[in-house]
Amino acid sequence: MAEIHELSAVQLRDALRSGGLSAREAAAHYLARIEARNPALGAFITVTGDHALADARRADALFSRSPAQLPPLHGMPVAFKDLTDVAGVVTTHGSAALEHKPAPADGALAALLKAAGVISLGKTQVPEFGLTAYSENRIAPPSRNPYALSRSSGGSSGGSAAAVAAGLVPFAPGSDGGGSVRIPAAACGLVGLKPGRGLAPAGENSGDPARLVVAGPLARSARDAALMLDSLVPEATFGNAKGGTGGAAGGGGGGGTGGAPGCGMGHYLAGIAREPRPLRIGMSMDSPWQALFPITPDPEAISALNEGITLLEAAGHNVMDASVRYDNRYPAAFTTAWTAGVGSARIAPQREALLTPLTRTFRRRAQQRSAAKLNEALEFLRQFERDTIAQYNAWDLMLMPALAQTPRPVGWFTGATHGDGYWPAAEWAGDADGDYRKQCEYAPWSSMVNVCGLPAISVPVYWTGGSSGAGLPMGIQLVGPMGSEALLLQVAHQIGF
Repeated sequence: MAEIHELSAVQLRDALRSGGLSAREAAAHYLARIEARNPALGAFITVTGDHALADARRADALFSRSPAQLPPLHGMPVAFKDLTDVAGVVTTHGSAALEHKPAPADGALAALLKAAGVISLGKTQVPEFGLTAYSENRIAPPSRNPYALSRSSGGSSGGSAAAVAAGLVPFAPGSDGGGSVRIPAAACGLVGLKPGRGLAPAGENSGDPARLVVAGPLARSARDAALMLDSLVPEATFGNAKGGTGGAAGGGGGGGTGGAPGCGMGHYLAGIAREPRPLRIGMSMDSPWQALFPITPDPEAISALNEGITLLEAAGHNVMDASVRYDNRYPAAFTTAWTAGVGSARIAPQREALLTPLTRTFRRRAQQRSAAKLNEALEFLRQFERDTIAQYNAWDLMLMPALAQTPRPVGWFTGATHGDGYWPAAEWAGDADGDYRKQCEYAPWSSMVNVCGLPAISVPVYWTGGSSGAGLPMGIQLVGPMGSEALLLQVAHQIGF
């Protein structure tokens, strides 16, 4: 018989709802795994075991009273990224510069998932303010890759991805403002879905003038991701999104939405096994960062892309080369919008020295930038969105590598060194621009999807060791038109994930 952590999220959901497993049994099992594995993994900043077991007892009491009226994710253990407020728990934002006080109330994402029945086991590791593609900071040990502890789990939802991949939770919500779900999903061998703009809550409470951030699931399969997405999408929002499907040339979004009700009714999960029609998929290696930085994919990234093409073509889809022209002004405009929030963050002047070099550098630049410059960047990004979507509309879906490089060593981006594996003792090299350049070269196909507000999914199609579960994972990214979340999940499921 499979152990609890070996069950898929869908199987665990079924066991909890049938009474085959109690919420307390599930929570206690995962808490024991966290206690055993987290010291080496660094996935959690805060573990809230007492709160979780109390919530599990209440969930079991609800099952005893009203087994026919359970919420859709009754008793499901999760963990929240430590940018998301959970009532009574400190939100650190990954920063030593902030006072760490318990949040007075749940943020929108936590409130939504708690209403769906989840039980929070704690808060997961993030980079400072969620700014980077790795999850390392000055307040807790770095989040490490379960497949190689010397490697990073990615960022900024890196702690959540590591927790899911290591079986510390069955699935987890992440937030994605520039790749922060898809990057760690690719690094940790998971399915990571970034929904389209406005479909789900942001999951963060920091400034986002360009509306880049949206919450999405990190899961071990497309089915598990669909299960979470059903509870992330409010009923009214789903209705609006449904009307937007099929709007792209070729009808790319029309592959799976149908007319089923959304949210807790299981729209995405119910439709995931539906076979999409043969799709025209444009494969592009073009990146809006290549005007500023050389983008040279690792051989493993090319191998993952080729494996993805093989799987998609075997499923009946037509993959063709696509050339995309990106405006050379993109890097500066995106960086301006991406760092605007940290410039306005409320940090006491005497505590600014506790910021990481990257945060401190970009905060200073944001504060020196005029409001007119920010508005100019935002207007450019709106035009970039229109121009890019017009090019993508020639295809049902766009295909590219998820990452240009294999998961990077811990400390590689920052040049940090640390003794005994404990991060507060780190010595940070302080080269903020070099750090940022490495991130852009590592994940050059992520941020423009957020600027365009489009749905995208990372699928772990390749392992450097030559077989599933061996070596390091590498993935592909599929980008669809607005309203195509169901289609992306269907395609990922269709090719075996």
